[in-house]
Amino acid sequence: MLLDLDFDVSTDSLRPAEISLDLQHRLQQFLYLEARALDERRLADWLAMWTDDGMYWIAQAHDQQSPYDHISLAWEDKMLREVRMKRLSNARNWSQQPVTRTSRLVGNVSAAGFDRSDKLVVHSVFQMTEWRQGTPRQMAGSITHKLVAHGDSWKINMKRVDLVNCDAVHDSLQVFI
Repeated sequence: MLLDLDFDVSTDSLRPAEISLDLQHRLQQFLYLEARALDERRLADWLAMWTDDGMYWIAQAHDQQSPYDHISLAWEDKMLREVRMKRLSNARNWSQQPVTRTSRLVGNVSAAGFDRSDKLVVHSVFQMTEWRQGTPRQMAGSITHKLVAHGDSWKINMKRVDLVNCDAVHDSLQVFI
């Protein structure tokens, strides 16, 4: 999956999406629910929000076009997300003693349209405060989700995080952004 060059990360050439106020509200609630699951360390709930073939991507360069031809801060399939979740949840994980705490603010949620595979592309911005071993860290940036309809909600097929300082030297990014 990590080297599946057919996984579509593009968000250009989108078909317009008609977004009603109700749909806009439901999209916002979905992204808020995701942020709350991460902040409350309900990682199993967060993983359940994904499609089986979904990819989590933290770009390492501004305007990075692909995770295949440039190094990324993260490029994780289902297995790697599960491995990270188990490591973060393990009581013997010394790097999480005490556990990292986070608080996210999500805003500017907008539906950009549908990609070639009818996935809904949604853009948002975020600010996250991370508290680890008495030291705060601020992160901010934009997020692009590709969502697949699932009943009256969605599943995440791709989550791309673009940190405002993506090209800086970072301490370990242990928690999911």
